[in-house]
This record gives sequence, C-alpha cells and structure tokens, in this order.
Amino acid sequence: MQVIETECCIAGGGPAGIMLGYLLARQGVDVIVVEKHKDFLRDFRGDTVHPSTMQVLHELGLLEAFLKRDFQKTEQIGINAGGRHYQMVDFSHLPTAAKFVAFMPQWEFLDFLASEVRKLPGFTLMMETRAERLTGRDGKVTGICASKDGEDFKIRAKVTVACDGRDSMLREAGRLKLVQQGAPIDVLWFRLPRNESEASAESLGHIAKGGFLVSLNRGSYWQVALVIEKDGFGQVREHGIEAFRAKVASIAPDLADAVQTIEGFEDIKLLRVEVSRLRKWWRDGLLAIGDAAHAMSPVGGVGINLALQDAVAAARIIGPALKDGSLSWSTLAKVQKRREWPAEITQAVQVFAHERVIMPAITGKSSGKAPLIVRLLDKVPILRRLPARAIGLGLRPEHWPKGLGQTGR
Repeated sequence: MQVIETECCIAGGGPAGIMLGYLLARQGVDVIVVEKHKDFLRDFRGDTVHPSTMQVLHELGLLEAFLKRDFQKTEQIGINAGGRHYQMVDFSHLPTAAKFVAFMPQWEFLDFLASEVRKLPGFTLMMETRAERLTGRDGKVTGICASKDGEDFKIRAKVTVACDGRDSMLREAGRLKLVQQGAPIDVLWFRLPRNESEASAESLGHIAKGGFLVSLNRGSYWQVALVIEKDGFGQVREHGIEAFRAKVASIAPDLADAVQTIEGFEDIKLLRVEVSRLRKWWRDGLLAIGDAAHAMSPVGGVGINLALQDAVAAARIIGPALKDGSLSWSTLAKVQKRREWPAEITQAVQVFAHERVIMPAITGKSSGKAPLIVRLLDKVPILRRLPARAIGLGLRPEHWPKGLGQTGR
C-alpha cells in the first residue's frame, strides 16, 4: 500500500479544515487535506461569514479579495412578531474591519479559501478522497488509511485533525466520547423567490403563535428556515403541502405569495438539529475541532464562526510546535483548553433559546408576541450592540499575529 508522508493530515474540506490547512501552510507546515466530495458545490446550511472571520481575513491580508466575491451584507437583524417589526442586532459598532455579516454561499467561501491556499507550497487538497480509518502505533495516532478512485493508501502524519463534521468518522475511530446536550427542534430548509427591488434587505426572524422561522436575504431569493419539533417532519408531510404553505404564510405574511412556488416536499430539506460536544477533543496524535468537537444548533448562525475560530487557534498553537519538533499530546490539549469554554457557553445559550423562546412559539404555548428581551432591544438601541458582539465576534474571538507565517516557507 502506498504511503504518503506529511506533517499534518486534515480530514474534511469544510471551512475549519481548509482554514486550518491554509494557516499551517502559511507557516511552512506540510499539509494534506482530504475531502470525500468531488467539489464544493453542495447546499450547506451555514452560509454566514461573521465579522470575526472577516477580521482574521483582514489580518491575513485577504479581506479585500474576499469582498470581491458575491455576497449579501447584513448590518442589522430584526424580528417580526405580533404584527410589528423589532430591531434586535446592530453590527455597525463592532471594532472590526467589516462591521456586518456577509451571507455568502459556503461553496463560494470554500472556493475562495481553496484558491488562496493552493498558492502556498507544501499544501495538498485531495478531493474525492475518503478517510476510512485511523492508523496508529503504541497508542498514538500516526495518520489515516484513505481511498481514492478505488485505490487504498496511507497518509502518515505527525498530527491528524478531524474536521469531518458532526458525523465524524475519525472522532468515532479515535474513541472520543460524545455527550449529547439535547435539541428539541429540527429545521426545514427551503428557498423562496425574492423581489430585490421591493423586498426588505434585512434578514429577519418571524414569530407567531404556533410558529417560528427565519428568512435570510440571498439577493434573488430568500433562504428560509422553518423550525419544527424534533422528528416532526413526518407529521408535516402527512398534513400536506397546502397546509405547509398556509403555515409559512401565517408566520410570515410577507412570504405568503412566494411560498406558493413550493410545489412539493421535494423542494424542502430536513436539517436535523444536534447540540453535542466531546468531553475530550484529543488523543495522542489526533485532534477534533469544529462540528467534530461540538455540533451547534442553528440558533444565531454561529456554528461556522466557532469552527473557524477553532481553526485559527489550532493553527496558532500547533504550527510552531510542528516546526520546532515539540508537538505532543499536551499541545493538542491546549487547543481544547482555549476553545472549549466558548463552545460550552454558546451551547448553553442555544439550549436556553430552544426551551424559553422557540419551543413555546412552535407549540403554541406562547402568545406569538415579542418576548420582553426583544422589546427591550428595540426600545434601547445601544443594547443591540450586545447581541452583535455575541453573534458577530463570539465569546473569545481569535486573531492572527502579525508576522506569523506571512512569507510562507
């Protein structure tokens, strides 16, 4: 069996995997990223690029090129409830180079990162390559067995990083214990046409008695997330497509005409919501980050942000250790120590939102009127900066030090 040698092997070509590979390659580390799909052209649910991520791009000298890509800018987020509009979040005061959230299809973002990282020596992106299992010796992970075009081979690495998502194969193979936090909701994900000349540019939440949905401005269309009770899609289908259209229209009357374009349930995707995290993100030679370490709820749209922040912290900690030969299990433990706390607190807030805001709305136990906190944010503009920091920056925003790996090798 062919054996390929590298310093770092990353399984998963999502945002965390590509960003980590880029930042390590900038430091002169030899990196191989394996991605099981043939391209990035898939429908992801995480299409938000946060101010904290764009701040890192700014620190890397990439922001100007990134902003030339097609995206929609959101400086404020509001919510419609009880027939009234409320302002909730204002990003315009953030201490960042980009004071907004960029809604960009994730394949576009990944293509941008991949185009930049391919310019660096020592980086290899292997598409249509599946990580099959871990390899190891004396209790230490030494790489992976992978397959491409029916051929099996080994990648031997000083460290292997699982960036392969919430259903991570490497996490399971490494026997890293996953703890479920519970999620009482799922999400139905679909597109509705949007009249760019007439529709509001703002991305919105919509609360009504018996329902909660979010409409994200994607230029020519709305990307809509309708929240339902866990495992409730079967019941939705039983009630029929007309009942589905009527439900969307009752929650968001502005979308009543657009939702008529939904012809059947084949136009709707089910996103199963999971809130979970690892007790231990590492074992000797193996590290898990992003969704592989902590699957997030879509509440706040912060999952991609946390994954990218993990990648920045991991590259800053692992890169120098790989270069000077000091990498050990304690190096990997530092990554978890740095990033575990933000993930845990964010998940706690998401679980609170599930229980106190979303579930009462979708089960009809609330009036459908705006909660007190929403009314307060609308009435006192300066308070909108608090959720802006929580969503746009996160609890522990990561930065890229000036001079670290700026000249590649």
